[in-house]
Amino acid sequence: MTVDAHHHLWDLSVRDQDWITGPGLLPLRRNFTMADLAPEVRAAGVERTVLVQTVTVPEETPELLALADAHEPVAGVVGWTDLTRPGVADELARLRELPGGRYLKGIRHQVQGEPDPEWLLRPDVRRGLDAVAGAGLVYDLVVLPHQLPACVRAAAALPRLTFVLDHAGKPPVASGTLEPWASGVRALAALPNTVCKLSGLVTEAAPASWSVDGLRPYADVVLDAFGPGRLMFGSDWPVCTLAAAYGDVLSTARALARDLDATGRRQLFETTATRVYGL
Repeated sequence: MTVDAHHHLWDLSVRDQDWITGPGLLPLRRNFTMADLAPEVRAAGVERTVLVQTVTVPEETPELLALADAHEPVAGVVGWTDLTRPGVADELARLRELPGGRYLKGIRHQVQGEPDPEWLLRPDVRRGLDAVAGAGLVYDLVVLPHQLPACVRAAAALPRLTFVLDHAGKPPVASGTLEPWASGVRALAALPNTVCKLSGLVTEAAPASWSVDGLRPYADVVLDAFGPGRLMFGSDWPVCTLAAAYGDVLSTARALARDLDATGRRQLFETTATRVYGL
């Protein structure tokens, strides 16, 4: 079984995706629905997926849960709620009572867009993160490399919460540099309550000239730091289509994992995501 631990869906007739701006993202300014995704995952042999939020509005998560309830192969949802507001625990309980609520597996916020590099360390955010842990959910981190030190401190302060680093922490693939990203990733991986997604690398590279060999140094860092038992594959579809088709992203990940034994490959492409998200 292959699990895709990170993809998105949106319908612009329901809600704008206000982050899709500028000519570089223009190909994403259209609807991406289950009807678009289904043939992609079938062709790639993917049997389960995790659907991840894209906008910070409370209406989106119930919609994603309903989609999961109605459509295979979605087996889990990472939604959004405002961690800074009182009553986060009550809101998470409410979401779980909605149609498809059993598919809620985690929470995410676009920390990468927060001007405060230590946003995760704010007392109100920590209170919200503690509520996420209390609900038995995980927390997905979508951050930039300069925010990794705050991720380390947050994960150390909340040992009962599992933190999932999306897109390997967005390494500077296009520039060809490793530091300080690599050091930040290794510091985060040193904490046992952290996991990482091998996802998003193709869109961090130069769009027209990326290669497996160019991605390999970054994949090797996370493979070495986390090990396949704390690493999971994610397509980041449809964002990945800016650089590569769905099947090409999966085949690239398999090429990057070529040195793993059979157990390691199964962890990366199935069992880590199944365990962490409780699929």
